[in-house]
Order: sequence, then structure tokens, then C-alpha cells
Amino acid sequence: MGSTKNSLESLDLLKDKYEPVIGLEVHVQLLTRSKIFCACPNRFGAPPNTNTCPVCLGLPGALPVLNREAVVMAVKAALALNCRVNSRSIFARKNYFYPDLPKGYQISQYDQPLAEHGWIVIHPLSHGAPKRIGITRVHMEEDAGKSIHDGFRDSNEKTYVDLNRSGTPLIEIVSEPDLRNPDEAYDYLTRLKQTLLYLGVSDCSMEEGSLRCDANVSVRPRGQKEFGVKAEVKNLNSFRYVAKALDYEIGRQAQMIENGELVAQETRLWDVGLQRTVGMRSKEFAHDYRYFPEPDLLPLVVSDAWREEIRQSIPELPEAKRERFVQQFGLPEYDAEVLTSTRELADYYEKAAAQAPDKKIAANWVMGDLLGALKAADLDITASPVAPEHLAGLLLLIHDGTVSGKMAKAVFEKMFANSREAREVVAEMGIRQITDEGEIRRVIQQVMAASPKQLENYRVGKASLFGYFVGQVMKATNGQANPQKLNELLKQELG
Repeated sequence: MGSTKNSLESLDLLKDKYEPVIGLEVHVQLLTRSKIFCACPNRFGAPPNTNTCPVCLGLPGALPVLNREAVVMAVKAALALNCRVNSRSIFARKNYFYPDLPKGYQISQYDQPLAEHGWIVIHPLSHGAPKRIGITRVHMEEDAGKSIHDGFRDSNEKTYVDLNRSGTPLIEIVSEPDLRNPDEAYDYLTRLKQTLLYLGVSDCSMEEGSLRCDANVSVRPRGQKEFGVKAEVKNLNSFRYVAKALDYEIGRQAQMIENGELVAQETRLWDVGLQRTVGMRSKEFAHDYRYFPEPDLLPLVVSDAWREEIRQSIPELPEAKRERFVQQFGLPEYDAEVLTSTRELADYYEKAAAQAPDKKIAANWVMGDLLGALKAADLDITASPVAPEHLAGLLLLIHDGTVSGKMAKAVFEKMFANSREAREVVAEMGIRQITDEGEIRRVIQQVMAASPKQLENYRVGKASLFGYFVGQVMKATNGQANPQKLNELLKQELG
């Protein structure tokens, strides 16, 4: 296909005729302190080739030792994804030659992986019904190094290799081919990332390579059971690029089939500049890698007792937390979805709601005023200048009538700027809502006496002047009169 425009047009024209079939392979770097088979630091950003040793450099005679904490994190992720954790799994050597793979093979798992047969529930934007996406397997492996093709004066002639990443612990999460459009793929990745962040097993930073995704995509005539020939798309370093690449690739393949051409099984790259996929190489098969059991590592045994111990360390996950927020706090589904988007945001809201008199109003303030202020200040919820108990304190002042909702906005701004409690700010600003009926009535009478013409016009039927009297009383009280009491008493006085 000649252009992205053509591919999108083809997709629109052919979407009723052809059905996409998508499966995703997601590589996740685990957040351990050291690498998977050696004691080198597992840390991003160090000078090139400084976090290395004979093991991760693949020097002769160096033997791997499995990192126990990496296993714990991998099992935790597998359990959270509803997988069956196998009591016995085997490491294997995946053989291929590449400059950033110094041993000439990658230690991975193949026919006996750590975990299998899981699932995750997504809520696609294209339709309201939740959908279960199968997880084929979760297996452990080591990362390769990094080949650097640009950024140097002679990059057009040479490739540089940084082996700091070599030996970083990974899990590969392979989905079943259950996804049927780019929106579902986007939602799957979003839910997966959210779960991993809740677990604390990875920082999932795509910019740093902590989460990388390859997509397998094919198309078939609707109603056909057999899968079409798939292409694997690589170089997808954002969820947005995943959706764009899938959109393009679906259109490309559908157009080829429509034209009577054969789709080749191959590996393709997403070219960000061209906004299209480009061919890279013919797709390898498992036998091309000559897998065989890793002779330097014993089988990994996860006992029932150890598996259950790890299961007990799993925190409340997003889906369960959303459901609880709806039931416990009476929140709408939308609010619960927003407030549980990260574990840190959910924790903040729950602490504020524990002391707030109205849980829904607390949700409104967190989602609106607080998140808006944090975004403007480019701050994360963990760095909020307004502590959750301080926000609850402000909501208590609104509830007991000390300040109005409008006053509270001004108080919140000062709380956010200076990290102070609401009562302290209110005292300093000298603002308190006037709720005393006698005081409000006296001001109303003064305003009426000072506005005889408006009073006369109101009493002969010009009801719109009611707003005039409200405004004058508010002006006379510096906006501190309780609006509800003011309206009630003003109606009585005006007659």
C-alpha cells in the first residue's frame, strides 16, 4: 500500500468484509535491585557498559545464579493475571546471533514456562461490554543488551553496543489471539500496565524500555475460522503507536487479500516518520532458535506453600478496588474508574474519604480541583501539597457551614500553594460564612432601604430583580452570607 491514507481508506471499506486477529507479546522489565543471573545493578541511566560482570558479558566459565526476588515478582504478576503457576519450569537457551547478545544465546523459557492459561478483563471503548482476553503464558528470561545506531559522529558507519541492559530480568506476557481491533489492543495494554504498576513489579516506562510490545496481526474473511497469515510488528514504543501500527497493518493486509496477493509471514517495523509498517525480515519459527534446556540452571520449583505466600502479598487490584469504591462509597462507575487509575491516586482518595462527610463530594474535589492543580503544576499525586486529611478538613468546613463552596475554592488555592491546613488558611484570610439569620436579615433590610426604586419594581412584578438584591447582600457581606439562608430570608423580607 502506498500511504497511510490508502490503508485507512481500505480499512474503512473492508472492515465489514475482513476480521482482524491480534495477539500481543509484552516484555516487562522487573524492578529488582540486581539482574536475573548476577549481582550487577539493575539500574537505568548508568554510563555505557559499567553495570556488567563476567556473567552478563557472557565470558567463558561464568555461571548464572537465579535471582529469587525476580521469581517472586514474576509469580506475583502471573497470579494477578489469573495464570496457573507451574510447580516446575525449565530455563532454555534461545540461540541467535546479534551484536548485543554476547553469549550468542538468550536464557529464556520455552516449552515448560513459569505460568500459563490466564486472562485479563478489558472494557473496550468501542462497546460497553467487558471482554476476557486470554493469556497464553508468562515466562521469565534475561534481556539482551542495546545496539545504538545513532547519536555518534560515525553512526552511519558503526553500531555501538551498551551491555548494561544485558541480564536485566524480564517476563514475557503472551496473549491469546483474542483481540479484534486496535481499540481492544490499546485497552488490553492499559489494563496490563495498570495491574503491573499496582503490583509494584515494574515501573513500566516505555521511554526507558521497561515495557516493550510486539504485535502479531492477521486478517481473515468474516466468518472464517482459520487464521490468516500473520505479521509481527516491532518498534512499538507507545500505546498510541501500537494502535496506529495495527490500524495500518490491518488495512495493508486486507487490501493485499482483496487484490489477490499473498500476505507473507514476516517481521515488520513501525516507521514513525512514514507512519507505516515496513518489512524487516521473514518471520522466524521456534526451531530456528534451536532451543535446548539450559545446562547451568536447575529446574525452577515453585512449591504450593511458596506460591500461596506470594499470593498473600498481592495488593487489592484495580478491578476489585473499582467495585469496592462503587459499593463502599456509593460512587458512579466513572468516578471509581478515574480514582483507581493508579494505586497512589486510589490511596489518596481513600484517605480523604475516610474523614470526609460526603464521599461523592470528596471524589469531585479529588478528580476536579486537586488533579487540575497538580496537572497545572506538573506534579504527581504523590507530591501533592495538599495532604488527603487536609482536603478532608476543607470539606468538613464546607459541610458545617464555616465556608461556602465558592470560598472553599480560594482556600484550596492557598492550601495548595503553601501546604497548610484549611482552618489555618480560613483564619488567616478572615473569611467565615455568615449563617446567623439575624445578621443576614439586618443586611437585607439595609439593602432594601438603600434600593427603594428596585424594591418598588420588584413588588409590582419584576421578579428578575431578586438577583439584584442577592448580589447587593453578598457585596455588603464580602460574599460571606450563606447562600441558602440568604435566599430563604430574602424571599421572606421582599414579600
